[in-house]
Amino acid sequence: MIPLKDNIPSRSVPFINYTIILINLLCFLYQLSLGPHLEQFLYTWGVVPAQFFAPLSIGHLHLSQRILPLFTSMFLHGGWLHFLGNMLYLYIFGDNVEDRLGHARYLLFYLLCGVLAAAAHLITNHDSRLPTIGASGAIAGVMGAYFFLYPYARVVTLIFIFFFFDIVEIPAFFFLAFWFIFQFLSGTIIATQDAMSGGVAWWAHIG
Repeated sequence: MIPLKDNIPSRSVPFINYTIILINLLCFLYQLSLGPHLEQFLYTWGVVPAQFFAPLSIGHLHLSQRILPLFTSMFLHGGWLHFLGNMLYLYIFGDNVEDRLGHARYLLFYLLCGVLAAAAHLITNHDSRLPTIGASGAIAGVMGAYFFLYPYARVVTLIFIFFFFDIVEIPAFFFLAFWFIFQFLSGTIIATQDAMSGGVAWWAHIG
């Protein structure tokens, strides 16, 4: 299911949401310019659980190198599909949450959700040596807030059924509940990844 829009108009200009989308775009374009240096960039600014939990005695890992990635990682993405998908969800659901929380509280809420998502990933994948990046965790928090604030809203959704598709309007409650259940089942079923395997940080979304 791909959301296209919702039926709740914003009462104010969601400039914080637009700014977050713009920052994500600029960061992603910068990533594309790095070429062969991209991998090292992601290991530096992404969340690497094994590095985060490395002994404090390791001299080349300062405290800032453990904490800053909790924030910077939520502005990095692994590809066009990852970036566009995240920004679509943020564009549709973020404006209404900002409308209800106010600009400053929405920014604080977004960053807090991103950090808590990273913490959930660290706890459930503490041996992983791969960098975790993406705005998905923060956006999952925004979607949870939308679920709470607008349970009776409706979301215009593109649904694929094999080779056919249709555009339907479904309750936000159903859409977001289905999304959460999908994340939970995926995080439970795909729980046998070892520290060097790739994949999606499902538990970051759930967290």
